[in-house]
Amino acid sequence: MLSRPKNIREDISRRSWIVAIGLIVLGAVVIYRIFYIQHFALHKNKPWIEYMSTTMHIDTIEAMRGNIYSNDGSLMATSLPYFEVSIDPTVTDSAYFYTRVDSVATLLSNLFKQRTAEDYRREMVFARHEFEKNKKKGNRNIRLVKRRITYREYNIILNQSFTGVVYDKKTKKKVKGTWKGWPFFRRFATTGRSRGGKLTVVYERYNPFGSLAERTIGDLDKKTRHGSFGIEASFDNRLAGTPGIGLYRVLDDQTFMPNDDDEKIQPVNGYDLHTTIDVNFQDIAETALRNTLERYRASYGSVIVMEVQTGEIRAIANLSRSSDSTYSETYNYALAGLSNPGSTFKLPTMLAAFEEGLPLSKMYHTGNGVAKYRSAVIRDTKKTGHGSITAQQVFEKSSNVGVHLIMKDYFYAHGDKYVGYLKRFHLREPTGIHMKGEPAPRVRTPLDKRWSKTSLTYMSYGYESELTPLQMLAFYNAIANDGYWVRPMIVKQVKDADKVIQEYPVFKSEERIASENSIKKARTILEGVVDHGTATNIRNDHYKIAGKTGTAQKLVNGRYLQGLYNTSFIGYFPADEPRYTCLIVVDSPRGFSMEQLYAGSVAAPVFKEVADRIIGYDIKMHPPLTKQKNKTSEMQKQLRAGHSDDIRIVAEEMDIEAPVNVDGWVEAKKDGDKIAWANRDTDPTKVPNLKGMSLRDALYLLENHGFKVKYSGRGKVASYTNQGGVYSLVLR
Repeated sequence: MLSRPKNIREDISRRSWIVAIGLIVLGAVVIYRIFYIQHFALHKNKPWIEYMSTTMHIDTIEAMRGNIYSNDGSLMATSLPYFEVSIDPTVTDSAYFYTRVDSVATLLSNLFKQRTAEDYRREMVFARHEFEKNKKKGNRNIRLVKRRITYREYNIILNQSFTGVVYDKKTKKKVKGTWKGWPFFRRFATTGRSRGGKLTVVYERYNPFGSLAERTIGDLDKKTRHGSFGIEASFDNRLAGTPGIGLYRVLDDQTFMPNDDDEKIQPVNGYDLHTTIDVNFQDIAETALRNTLERYRASYGSVIVMEVQTGEIRAIANLSRSSDSTYSETYNYALAGLSNPGSTFKLPTMLAAFEEGLPLSKMYHTGNGVAKYRSAVIRDTKKTGHGSITAQQVFEKSSNVGVHLIMKDYFYAHGDKYVGYLKRFHLREPTGIHMKGEPAPRVRTPLDKRWSKTSLTYMSYGYESELTPLQMLAFYNAIANDGYWVRPMIVKQVKDADKVIQEYPVFKSEERIASENSIKKARTILEGVVDHGTATNIRNDHYKIAGKTGTAQKLVNGRYLQGLYNTSFIGYFPADEPRYTCLIVVDSPRGFSMEQLYAGSVAAPVFKEVADRIIGYDIKMHPPLTKQKNKTSEMQKQLRAGHSDDIRIVAEEMDIEAPVNVDGWVEAKKDGDKIAWANRDTDPTKVPNLKGMSLRDALYLLENHGFKVKYSGRGKVASYTNQGGVYSLVLR
């Protein structure tokens, strides 16, 4: 009884070895069989490995990439189908081939004009002869058109109509008939296959608006066909779709033809993206930016327009100067361009001080505009200085010395508190916009190795920190949005046709970045910059602007150069009810005196131009017009004749007298101080009197009676003549 367990273990071990040896033998047999089939088993008189490598090829079938739409549904990027034209002249029988080859050769020559009909015929016949000569072994495939054809040309090949003699299977006689499609390319109704003609679809990316928002929309890598930058790259997995798999015939080392005889895994087309971009805002932004860059021969510039409450980006323009002095979108500075923000960073400094209790009326003595703190020399742009000014004026006049004195009062002894406020203001982290390429801000802290005793001084007015324009704009937008920070957004929805696949909701912070009182102070000083500060040149009587100029000296080889600036203006409008925030950057303006290269002269006017045109375009920002009753208005005088229904509609809207108890075509007749309406000739077989009618009504009447019309001038019909059925109208 005690030896039983030992025998069981030996039995299990022996069986395990038998199973293992069996699996090894089976694996060896499978491997041998695969090797044998590949190298020795024949398929169409060729070893499989040779047949597959020289005749057949497994490859992916390209999926159609999704579209990119603007905010109003305009198409900003799409994939257009193009087709490669080829033929396998060995597919069909000899009778069909030799009776149709002349026709298809002529059609190819007439449509594409790349070769003569005889050249096409000779190539196809030679391929057919080689096929027959070799006892119908192998396949021959010919690329007929050297370029990819358009969908219009593709449609001609498949749907061009022909008339001639056809064979009727029922009566077994030849009869006259019509058919569609070229020989060899015409598809069988039952199988959908052709007699050797191949039209292989290839998609090419196309932007209907050309270079508009080019860097933001992005482009595809020519080799991989995946997005290389912009929205195309950021949402590539959504746009690209899923490629299919199919078996292709090898034409040459680089050309393959789909094999219709095999089943395929069909591709799944990509999803569509609906962005926040408004093409009209984008055009406004790019035009204003380009004009200023050309005027100042600047290195590059950016414009961003964002909706205050939602963070939706309506426009984002980036233009860079090339070697031939033209400007184009080559880099997305707005998203990825880290730089010193300059004086626009004084707003976070002031907001932090407001949180510590700084009153707007507190006085600061800036003296002659020069101050020294440790190793730092602080200078104001005004050479004589600003003297004694309030904290509000420190910001409005952009006094570096004044900001230094405020920092001395509140933060020089508490550097960690200051950088803590910057974190609270979302200035030490990326915005998180759903686009690739946004870097993290470079904002120093007391724990950094490069932190020095003067870091707080330089940081307070925009140096020793690097942020992107988008990150600064998001902060200013929070001020406009009553203190609530909103994440910038460029894509709203991912859709499959009309079905929403994914929606990107607005992300708004639950708490204000600062107290309500501090936000009010911040908005007051931003309005003050335009009312009586460094940007008074963009003040206007139609709407209020709030914002801040920024002029940062450029750092070259470790030194800040006088006269070489990065200028900016960030603000929002209308200031009393903010709807849009906007940022302008113009880098390295040239060709003017130093004072004319500051942000107030360079960047601020671009902001004003963009804001003016947006307000003019966006009717939601216009105050409603009140109706004014005016019985003797100019509009009343203009309504001389027309159709009674149309005149009633206009009269009701304009609150003027309308035709009463008269229908059809009417005319106005003066009855003392009033207007009386009377019918004109209502005989439908006659043309009524046209005098006093609008051009639209006159055209309607004359063209419905079969007359041709010529006209000159503007206004109402003053006179008309009829010569040979052609009416000549004179408008005044």
